[in-house]
Amino acid sequence: MSVEQSKTSQRLIILGGGPGGYEAAIVAAQLGADVTIVERQGMGGSAVLTDVVPSKTLIATADAMRRVSGAQSFGVTVEGKADASADLSVVNARLMELAREQSADIRIGLERAGVRVVLGEGRLLDNRHIAVTGNDGGEETMEADAILLALGAHARELPTAKPDGERIFSWTQVYNLQEIPEHLIVVGSGVTGAEFASAYNMLGTRVTLVSSRDRVLPGEDADAAAVLEDAFEANGLEVVAKSRAQSVDRTADGVRVTLSDGRTLDGSHCLVAVGGIPNTAGIGLEEAGIELSESGHIKVDGVSRTTAPNVYAAGDCTGVFALASVAAMQGRIAIAHLMGDGVRPLKTHEVSSNIFTSPEIATVGVTEAQVKEGKYQGDILKLDLATNARAKMMNVKEGFVKIIARSGSGTVIGGVVVAPRASELIYPIALAVQNRLHVDDMAQTFTVYPSLSGSVSEAARRLHKHL
Repeated sequence: MSVEQSKTSQRLIILGGGPGGYEAAIVAAQLGADVTIVERQGMGGSAVLTDVVPSKTLIATADAMRRVSGAQSFGVTVEGKADASADLSVVNARLMELAREQSADIRIGLERAGVRVVLGEGRLLDNRHIAVTGNDGGEETMEADAILLALGAHARELPTAKPDGERIFSWTQVYNLQEIPEHLIVVGSGVTGAEFASAYNMLGTRVTLVSSRDRVLPGEDADAAAVLEDAFEANGLEVVAKSRAQSVDRTADGVRVTLSDGRTLDGSHCLVAVGGIPNTAGIGLEEAGIELSESGHIKVDGVSRTTAPNVYAAGDCTGVFALASVAAMQGRIAIAHLMGDGVRPLKTHEVSSNIFTSPEIATVGVTEAQVKEGKYQGDILKLDLATNARAKMMNVKEGFVKIIARSGSGTVIGGVVVAPRASELIYPIALAVQNRLHVDDMAQTFTVYPSLSGSVSEAARRLHKHL
């Protein structure tokens, strides 16, 4: 049998239509596989319908508010005033419509690629058979040569802080709000909590952020977290640090958050953002021979293989990184391995990520903490944006570029950017990390003047003298 014939004979079933699933489906179809994708919500999964797309659209709206509210500092007034207000019912209707449109676009793209789309739920019978119950009530048993699990995750709930979708929310329910909350208490200072706290603060809500650690974003770059905390304080956002929420209860006209030390916080609404739980329970993983970690995530190797023959997994259900970009990459890697295409195992130290607060925080590669712990030998250069000409023009007063280069060799191994649109500015550093570029390669590359990216080049130039 020829290679092409072997490719076209592959029957692939994908459980989950999020980034890990739909990206893999398109790649597999392009390589000649017979692909069926099963998704219970809609194409794009929770990433498109209830998580990434809606939340980042909300954040974009909040950023528009920030720019309008700050227009006076540029000598610009809007209809005689510098204040802006948001109609949350319109904001939420728009972002949910955008999510539906994106989901529809993904489905159209899948069907054009020849992928069969089934809306429903699937359960593994073994490592080659899946029982599917369609949303229309129909039942079907599907046979596959290979299976990709892109099951995603759902919001973790505290037993003493049950979301009701009215006053107490999970991150998927917060779009039920029709008016700007008077006082939003956010429980959880990780990425999700920080992003929503930042967004609602810019939309005009009084926000209190409850952090169980001594600072926000405890797992991120300390300098970046410090800048964000300063921005929060300047904008009137209160951080209650070293405090763990014990319970959240409804009151007559709002909510009361009781902390573990007995203190209470009263607000109008509460958002509970305390992580996610993989959607791995009750779908036959054990029957298929798929091993889970203690946290309930599917164990995978560098090419997305599970412990069961012919079964791969991608995305939040694997516990690698809860990022849409990583899910998509895991899915593509799985298909490349399955179909005999060129494959490069996932390297987590090359993953770039972004926190969509104001300012944004983007990171890639080795961290300063890892250098200080002795895990890597690195030279670190941090350059504040305060002296950047473009930053001054944009009235950007906080932020920095940080580059980490391997001691001796000068190879770029990590970086941090704190700035507006840091998600865009991290890309040249990510390119350098993945391709093992020298700091001189970055320093000698032309940048536009004036530009924020000029600080990336300048930081690399200043690192040269440390080598």
